[in-house]
Amino acid sequence: MSATDQPDLARDDVADAAAVTAAPPEVRERHREVSEQVEDARWRYYVLDTPTLSDADFDTRLRELEALEDDYPELRTPDSPTQKVGGAVSTEFTAVDHLQRMESLDNAFSYDELEGWYARLAREGLETPDLLCELKVDGLAINLLYERGRLVRGLTRGDGRTGEDVTPNVKTIDSVPHRLTGTDEFPVPELLEVRGEVFLPVEAFERLNVTMTEAGRPAFANPRNAAAGSLRQKDPRVTASRDLGMVCHGIGERRGFEPKAQSHAYEALATWGLPTSDQVRVVGTLTEVEAYIENAGEHRHSIVPYEIDGVVVKVDDVSLQRRMGSTSRAPRWAIAFKYPPEEVNARLLAIEVQVGRTGRVSPFGRMEPTRVAGSTVEKATLHNAHEVRRKDVRPGDTVILRKAGDVIPEIVGPVLALRPEGLAEWVMPTECPACGTTLAQQKEGDRDLRCLNHEACPAQVRERVFHVAGRGAFDIEGLGYEAASALLASGAITNEGDVFDLDEARLLTTPLFTRAPKKGEEGTHVSPDGSRALTANGQKLLANLDKATGAALWRVLVALSIRHVGPTAARALAQEFGSWQAIAAATEEELAATEGVGPTIAAAVVEWREVPWHQEIVAKWSGHLPLADERDESVPRTLEGLTIVATGSLQGYTRDSVKEAIITRGGKAAGSVSKKTDYVVVGENAGSKAEKAEQLGVPVLDEEQFTRLLEQGPAGLS
Repeated sequence: MSATDQPDLARDDVADAAAVTAAPPEVRERHREVSEQVEDARWRYYVLDTPTLSDADFDTRLRELEALEDDYPELRTPDSPTQKVGGAVSTEFTAVDHLQRMESLDNAFSYDELEGWYARLAREGLETPDLLCELKVDGLAINLLYERGRLVRGLTRGDGRTGEDVTPNVKTIDSVPHRLTGTDEFPVPELLEVRGEVFLPVEAFERLNVTMTEAGRPAFANPRNAAAGSLRQKDPRVTASRDLGMVCHGIGERRGFEPKAQSHAYEALATWGLPTSDQVRVVGTLTEVEAYIENAGEHRHSIVPYEIDGVVVKVDDVSLQRRMGSTSRAPRWAIAFKYPPEEVNARLLAIEVQVGRTGRVSPFGRMEPTRVAGSTVEKATLHNAHEVRRKDVRPGDTVILRKAGDVIPEIVGPVLALRPEGLAEWVMPTECPACGTTLAQQKEGDRDLRCLNHEACPAQVRERVFHVAGRGAFDIEGLGYEAASALLASGAITNEGDVFDLDEARLLTTPLFTRAPKKGEEGTHVSPDGSRALTANGQKLLANLDKATGAALWRVLVALSIRHVGPTAARALAQEFGSWQAIAAATEEELAATEGVGPTIAAAVVEWREVPWHQEIVAKWSGHLPLADERDESVPRTLEGLTIVATGSLQGYTRDSVKEAIITRGGKAAGSVSKKTDYVVVGENAGSKAEKAEQLGVPVLDEEQFTRLLEQGPAGLS
């Protein structure tokens, strides 16, 4: 066969490949549509600071593009959003190229995906490399350039190749050194690009939003947006007022320094004076990585003072990082494990109101079922009518829905760019939805409207019965919201005063606690006519009610639903007066003089105790409860006059038992650290309180030292 007779294999292969990868018109159109959505979202997020897509929605669209391009590689062009990092560069600041490209990270949203990444390491010949785990800060990426130890430039990430010059603003961040300091082990390099994340601490974010609101300006949606907006201020003095922080997570171009490992680089950065995280861990197995992820997720809101949205996992060895290389946008040697989003976009179907146990009528949003922070949310709080007006939230809006851990879901605000035209403002109702009573302020100047039919409003009665069983009150397992509703509906109780009168006969009138009797079943758990028997849950409820009759006085005070009296004030009153009789006889001035009470709470107690039907509740309970604390003289008053703050998890104590241990020994269990704090007790996964104690010079104790303090007082620490 001559050369000219040879089949054109290359041409056939190309034809076959084109046949396989050619994208149908509808796929091309979908790719174009989603690409425009992603690019628009990036522009609004990075440039305008007015995002229209939540992180979860953005990730979903980007992953759809990646899937389309996997199926049809011809769509993966250099202009595709999947091949770009970050967002467009704002024209308000000078555009400057990074010396070394700032890459993004691929994401894993499940352990299966994380294990898939780990399996790829093995295929690359990396069987069991050391892996570095660090928290993924939810902030704004930054690149600092140091020349001979002097900070010469700060750039935002931009599109990964070109960023915005924000040097004057970066220099206002306290944790960013203007000059690096070296040692014999780590001399300052001739040139160094430092990569990190700028963040706004949660407490600073909350203070900032209060200031913005008081000034009549729109509040920031979250700390990440606040950090981005703060770093892009034209006036650096504004940036300086925002309490920004930074954490380093890598290096770019460098001359005069060559790290052996990522952890080695972090050690050098810390030595030079740059801010690094104390939560970095180097581990040897994927099991240890997953344990780190689980622990950080469980303590997501206390482990550090800023927000995190995941964990970054990196191959620690730098030579192995080079060997693995990068894709067009992300390193193959690193991956970000992202937690379920705590902030998503959701459709607001309606704004309704609910009535609380003290008559407060508060609006809430009814949403399309939306997955956020690992659970499906259909209701979210809007606090009060003033907040609805301030946020300008309207039924039919697309809103930002936030759920942080166990916190009640909250509507942060509307996505104004997605608001339909002509959407009507919401109007607060004028009558109680449960009993029809006209809503009014309880006192002049109140921000909240209330139903003043406190005694008979069915919604308030139900909420008070439910509250009696709450963890902060009597902590009665089995008396939940459903049980409270069922007991009231059956007439077994008429209000919270009847709770301790519950017995088998009353429970047998409530269908929720009854069942069909077994053949031949007799005894006290069966109704006289033999038609109903008490369920196991009913029997447990009676046992738990009996157990609750020995509750401490402070729990009784909380259970009474006195306005403003929560566990802290209740503990203070119980410790000061010792019995309900003494509290009822005290003057308003005597109550207000109690440390931790003050005039507002004192006035509320006096007002509550003078209402006849409130007195009837106390009278009913007095037949079952002592309404007084007997001071245990065997417990030494070792902490008399001391203020103690406990933070983190202690092995031998629950959150309540720590407070109990401090208070019964004469101490004050405070919730925040100040110069007046005598000791801070630090357990596992302690948060910012431990750091503040060190800043203020407050003695920090571990659990063993705390136990000695309880037993012997300060002398036990010497």
